[in-house]
Amino acid sequence: MEEITVLELKERLGRSDKLQVVDVREPEEFEICNLGGELIPLGELAKQSSRVRRDVPVVMICHHGFRSAQAINYLSQRLGYDNLLNLKGGIHAWATEVDPTMRVY
Repeated sequence: MEEITVLELKERLGRSDKLQVVDVREPEEFEICNLGGELIPLGELAKQSSRVRRDVPVVMICHHGFRSAQAINYLSQRLGYDNLLNLKGGIHAWATEVDPTMRVY
């Protein structure tokens, strides 16, 4: 599974690279802090997988990187996606390494 660090993601977002950000946390978690992107809770992924693009790199995000890894495994093994990146350390790593003003939980 390919991973992307928070610093790499920050750089790519700063360059306005074409990519999709998908957050697989729960709505309550997303309200606390998020990077934008699309919220597709892990439990809804099977029903909403058509929202995940195939034509650009897709960065999957969760709290620490475990649920996003599960999402990537599902999408790649069951549906043949090959453009997915797991955000290493999740949103928590973003808050600690990139944006210390972000709320953590």
